[in-house]
Amino acid sequence: MTVREGWSGRFFEDFEVGDVYEHGLGRTITQADNIWFTLLTQNTARVHFDANYAKQTEYGRPLVNSTFTLALVTGQSVNDVSYNVMANLSWNDVQLPNPLFEGDTVYSSSEVLAVRESRSRPQVGIVTVRTLGVNQDGTPIITFERTVMVYRRGFGPIPRPVGTLPQ
Repeated sequence: MTVREGWSGRFFEDFEVGDVYEHGLGRTITQADNIWFTLLTQNTARVHFDANYAKQTEYGRPLVNSTFTLALVTGQSVNDVSYNVMANLSWNDVQLPNPLFEGDTVYSSSEVLAVRESRSRPQVGIVTVRTLGVNQDGTPIITFERTVMVYRRGFGPIPRPVGTLPQ
C-alpha cells in the first residue's frame, strides 16, 4: 500500500501578492440554513425567518442572514487561505452589494493583497486577502478583506504523526 500525503494547505512561504485562489466548493443555501443560523445567533430581524413579513419588503422573500454569508464565504476560503492559521486578526471593509436568497448558490475567490513577516512571532507570517463571494449568476453578494496569521512551514501543530491512520 502506498500512502500519499493529502493537501496540507498553504504556509506563509506559499503566498505571493497578486495570487488569486478560486475556492473549490460552492454551497446552495437552504431555508433551514438561514433559519438555524439566524436563531442560533439570536438575530431577531424578521426578514430572515418570517416569510409573510419578508413578502412585504422590496425583495418579496426572506434575505439570507448577512453574518451567515460572511461565515460561509470565509469558510469556503479556508482550504486555500487559512488552513494553517494561527489566528484570524481582522475582517475589514465588509460590503454586501447585492442580496442573497434561500436557493442561491455561493462561490468565492480570494486575492492576496499583502504578505509580511510577523514582528513578534517568528513562527508565523501575516497575510491579507480580499475575498469575493458571488451567486450562481456571478453577481457579487459579499466582499471583504481578511488578515490572518499563518504558520511558516515546519511550525505549528501537527495533525497526526505521518503514516498513521486512526483505528
